[in-house]
Amino acid sequence: MNSIRAIIFDLDGTLVDSLADIADAMNRTLMRFNCPVHDYEAYKYFVGNGLKNLVHDCLPDDKKDENHVMECLKIMMEEYGKSYAEKTRLYNGIPELLDTLSGKGLKMAVLSNKADELTQKICSKLLKKWHFEIILGATEHFPRKPNPESALHILKKINVSPENVLYPGDTNVDMQTARAAGLFAIGVTWGFRTKDELLENGACAIIDNPLELLKFT
Repeated sequence: MNSIRAIIFDLDGTLVDSLADIADAMNRTLMRFNCPVHDYEAYKYFVGNGLKNLVHDCLPDDKKDENHVMECLKIMMEEYGKSYAEKTRLYNGIPELLDTLSGKGLKMAVLSNKADELTQKICSKLLKKWHFEIILGATEHFPRKPNPESALHILKKINVSPENVLYPGDTNVDMQTARAAGLFAIGVTWGFRTKDELLENGACAIIDNPLELLKFT
């Protein structure tokens, strides 16, 4: 491996366990439209591609038209905006990992498909102890992951070459993003998806707890 100078983290399922708050907000939205709700396990496969896609996938097949999706998305965003930090927490081992990485002087960034406003709020609440060069959620300025444009933008801003950057993430989207941007893709198994999915989508390595990331630095 090349000398590692920076780490770009995925957020949900990698740094923070946000599944319950996302699921609760979406289930409240579904109930308002008399639609069936889903259990937490199902939401592991709904998350990862942004809230609009999550809303679309959660709705019954006969209610997936664009107008209805957008109406539900508006309500879901309102619900989630009120409760985005009720149950969301850092995964065990993340504080110790970030302490150690900070001590090593590595540059750190966050790249999420969650709406940028919510990404900033969650990071401000849960990650304010540590310095991140850039925290970037989904905006109109870049296509969503797995398109690599947002990752490449971060590399340019922090002035680090892709071969010197780790990208830990928990979904197929994260692995595809990392590979497309030329980053070292590390699949984390404590998040929302399986080891097999991570390997099938290009993970260069798999880790089972946050502190294992240190062996790559």
